[in-house]
Amino acid sequence: MNPISRGRSDDATAAFDGWDEYVPVHLPEPGPFLEGHALLEDGDHAAFHRLTRDLFEERGVYDATFGYNLARLNLDRRQPEAGFRYAVDADDPDVLRAEFTPTTAFCPIADALVTGSFRAWNALADRHEYDRVRVRVHPMHQQADALEASLERAKRALEAGESLESALSD
Repeated sequence: MNPISRGRSDDATAAFDGWDEYVPVHLPEPGPFLEGHALLEDGDHAAFHRLTRDLFEERGVYDATFGYNLARLNLDRRQPEAGFRYAVDADDPDVLRAEFTPTTAFCPIADALVTGSFRAWNALADRHEYDRVRVRVHPMHQQADALEASLERAKRALEAGESLESALSD
């Protein structure tokens, strides 16, 4: 368990959907990064999200605000407008697009969360069916443009064969 985890109680568990469930009303609406691409839904969404939980656990992608693995945000019924949505890229089916909607427009850890997500999915790409996962933060976030520019540089560096560490350094 991650050291910042608050653990679980029966009451807290009741506030979450199950890992095998796909509950669209508890997920954020897909944003512009996913428009025109094949949105993962139903079992496809749930399966990739279960894998995401495992990858995030392995790489320590935790939301310090809530004290849990960031993938659990998608299941948190108290935060139905926050979490990840996924879509297969329309031009390259070997690429998955992931858009993160934070709980607030001023989420102070959005940079760490999307950077950690990018690293987890792409460093452990042998664990999923995609060659690459592109990540963006929803444009409702106050620093969306700066985060998008950083993630776009990382994507280009990764495509050029650079290491993840150099792809994400400034």
